[in-house]
Amino acid sequence: MALNFCSHRCFFFIAAVLSVFATTLSMSQQQASDSCNGIFLSYTYNGGIKLQPNLTDSAAQPSRFESTLTVLNNGLVELKSWKVFVGFRHREWLVSASNAVLADGTSIPGAVGNGTVIAGSSVIDLKTAAATAGDLTQMQVKVDMVGTVVGVVPPSVPMPSIINLANDGFICGEAISQGNNETHVCCTSDPNYKTNITTNEKFLPRQNGDLTIMYDVIKAYNSNYWAEVTISNHNPLGRLDNWKLSWNWTNDEFIHTMKGAYPSNIDSSNCIFGSQGEFYKELDFSNVLNCEKRPTIIDLPPTRFNDTQLGKVPFCCRNGTLLPPYMDLTMSISRFQIQVYKMPPHLNRSSLTPPQNWEIKGDTINPDYKCGAPIRISPSQSQDLTGLPSNISSIASWQVVCNISTKSSSKSDSPKCCVSFSAYYNESVIPCSTCACGCPSNQERTCSATTPAMWLPSKALLVPFENRNEFAHEWASLKNLQVPNPTPCGDNCGVSINWHVNSDYEKGWTARITIFNWGETNYADWFAAVQMDKGAIGFEEMYSFNGSLLERLNTTIFMQGKKGLNFLVAEANGSNPRRDPRVPGKQQSVISFRKKNKDEINVVGGDGFPSKVFFNGEECSLPSVFPSNGLRNEFSLATIMILILLSSMLIQY
Repeated sequence: MALNFCSHRCFFFIAAVLSVFATTLSMSQQQASDSCNGIFLSYTYNGGIKLQPNLTDSAAQPSRFESTLTVLNNGLVELKSWKVFVGFRHREWLVSASNAVLADGTSIPGAVGNGTVIAGSSVIDLKTAAATAGDLTQMQVKVDMVGTVVGVVPPSVPMPSIINLANDGFICGEAISQGNNETHVCCTSDPNYKTNITTNEKFLPRQNGDLTIMYDVIKAYNSNYWAEVTISNHNPLGRLDNWKLSWNWTNDEFIHTMKGAYPSNIDSSNCIFGSQGEFYKELDFSNVLNCEKRPTIIDLPPTRFNDTQLGKVPFCCRNGTLLPPYMDLTMSISRFQIQVYKMPPHLNRSSLTPPQNWEIKGDTINPDYKCGAPIRISPSQSQDLTGLPSNISSIASWQVVCNISTKSSSKSDSPKCCVSFSAYYNESVIPCSTCACGCPSNQERTCSATTPAMWLPSKALLVPFENRNEFAHEWASLKNLQVPNPTPCGDNCGVSINWHVNSDYEKGWTARITIFNWGETNYADWFAAVQMDKGAIGFEEMYSFNGSLLERLNTTIFMQGKKGLNFLVAEANGSNPRRDPRVPGKQQSVISFRKKNKDEINVVGGDGFPSKVFFNGEECSLPSVFPSNGLRNEFSLATIMILILLSSMLIQY
């Protein structure tokens, strides 16, 4: 009995202490926020537990963490589309976050160990106290986060290195810690920041990016709405083939009907067995297209453009091809319409929420895009299709900005094309780098993934890599080159490009570019681009391709196949498949350059080679060295030897 009485007293004592601690913490936060005349940010670690398995290495031990991010607008201007950078640094994995998404479009759960920007989802804009009479529900948002942290085991506290407002035009002070589990900072307007937003404007301005997606609500009803989605490519070297667009619904929405595009998976089972089926009892779900939380949308083929049920949408039905605007402005836009059904409590015309975590990617050789969170902008205007001289305004509009991401070291981000270098003054070809486009992690392979690629004779470029071994060994024997053991692996690239310096004379020089397709995919309307820091400005003419110097990037030469010759075929069997190796698809052209004076460019010294090469928007892997001028080297060495010999003779004399 005494033990039970003690346990009850202990429990109430601990509860009282925790209550006092929580009250003290809340009061300290309140005092800190009251002294901030701007945007107040706070991050509080609420607790955590050690997770299975129990590891002997504490640096690898996973633990659960729970925390709360608070964003409060104490300023005089409404904070639109709030974004906060949280400097996670302990290999955190975010499992859930209320009222927020990851601003780069990454889905939750996701890795955030290098820090991440969190953006609002349900509460996007934060109003001021003056505009709301101090209503915290409109001024403040709380993001409750749950995740996994590695190497920080309770009672140790995994705090971020920094929290900062990521919106433009703000300066954040030095973060202040409260105990070991709370940090806060005050961010105020930067007086030196220039913006085109006035306090009277209701929406944020449209932003620029490599690719933008517009989500325009064009019809609104109580239970559903129609949205028009427009994808626009703005990058002169960006491209998508067979684009696939995906997003997350945040309020159990589902797709009933589409025009101009289609879900990759037609499935209404999630609705039938879910809350949607319970609410829409009279709805025929056999006509519903998709009920996935994260649907994937694909474009329709051109044959569906005039289809009265699926087509009849401008810029639709291109098999998912988005070309650079420089090639064809009309082919740089793709559009479709979608009918979205909503769920309670959002059953009114004005309750409109865009999907989150947008992602778009292409097929085969295309750049990778990272998309931000949708931002509310002024309603889009479109021309009246009936011919009347008036514009039609959308009901609500959101813009998603996507930019081409930089390559990382992960296998999935390996290039998909590579470049070899050769020149008229050197018989050897410097081939694509070993594993330029990645190598399978097969421990049983007999080739080396790290050994530099062996130099080759030019004829070896015409055969697949697996048939080059004999050429490489013969060439190494002939040129006294080293033969590594094991021999290097191939480049594993679907497309390879050879850049050959063809000639160099007083008033100009020439190069030859050859594009090889080693894959099974034909490339229609292909394009390539080469960036040359010094050589591009002297570009004169391209003979078998259409080529020009880009105005926006005056160091970049853009090239594409001429009309009727813009189809790069796939690899095919040789004339005798039992004996001859497979033959790549091939396109080739000579390029001429002029020199204003003979000293402006050193072609042989490296100025005749590109610093970057792109194929269909994908940046290709380049060799790390240029072909050397063997004749000049030999001549210089011979000259030096003669001088040494003469010097020794003179000394003896």
